[in-house]
Amino acid sequence: MRIQDIIQGKKEWRAHVARVKALPQDYQIVYKEIQKYFFKVGPVELTDGTGLLSGIIDLFEEGAALGKGVLEVTGSDVAAFCDDLIKDSKTYADIYQESVDPSR
Repeated sequence: MRIQDIIQGKKEWRAHVARVKALPQDYQIVYKEIQKYFFKVGPVELTDGTGLLSGIIDLFEEGAALGKGVLEVTGSDVAAFCDDLIKDSKTYADIYQESVDPSR
C-alpha cells in the first residue's frame, strides 16, 4: 500500500466521521452501536472502504431530513436490522469456519 493510498483512506474516513457527527444525537448513538456490531461480527465488505457504513449514513441522513426518529428508520430491533443488512455477506467467522472445516 502506497503512502498516498493511506492518506486518501484517512481523508475518506475523516469525511465519513464528519457525516456521522452531523446526524442528530439519537442517530449517532444507533450508528455507533451498528458500527461496533459490524466490527465485531466482521462482514468482509467493511474492508472495502466504508461502503456499507456510508450506505447506513445515507439512510440515516434521509430519515433525519424527513423528521423521523432513528428507530422509525431501523425498526425497534436494531440487531435484526444489522443482521438483515449482512445476511448474504460473508463474514470473517465464515471464512475461519471454512478454513477449519473444508467440507462446508
